[in-house]
Parts: sequence; C-alpha cells; structure tokens
Amino acid sequence: MMAQTLSVTEMARHFAEYINRVAYRGERFVLVRGNKPMAELRPLPTGKRLEELPALLASLPHLSSAEATQLADDLTAARAELARAEVHDPWQS
Repeated sequence: MMAQTLSVTEMARHFAEYINRVAYRGERFVLVRGNKPMAELRPLPTGKRLEELPALLASLPHLSSAEATQLADDLTAARAELARAEVHDPWQS
C-alpha cells in the first residue's frame, strides 16, 4: 500500500483517527512539515524475529529415541515406495 502524505498539523489534530487507520486498516502515512518529509507512520511488523528462532525450537517437544528411529524407518520406506511407483502424467489423455 502506498503511503499517503499528511501534514504534521493535520496528524496532531486528528491523532486518534490516524492511529486507528494505521492499526485497523494498515494504512501508511508520511508526515510532512513545510513540504519536507519528516517521519513515517506505519503498522509495526507482526510475528517473531529470526533471533528468537533457537529459543522457539528449543521449546518444542522432542522425539524420543524410539520415535526418531520409527520416523527414520517410515521415511526410508516411503522413499522406497516412491522409487517403485510408476510415474503417471496427469495431463495425458
């Protein structure tokens, strides 16, 4: 979405309205003073930061040794089955 230009004065007069437009509609505004861009008002990105990934992965449940072995066996069997499967072209009449 393109940022709309907005005077600092207009922003100050209707602050709550513009904050709501950013928060609920995802609109972006470039604040100008004397036709000179001064700041940008935009929604903050949501989600997790990449630096939080190791802690997130550590918090997940882990497979037991038996479960890991069973998963490896299942993957090996599935790969073998796929290798034996006949290739079928779905577009062929």
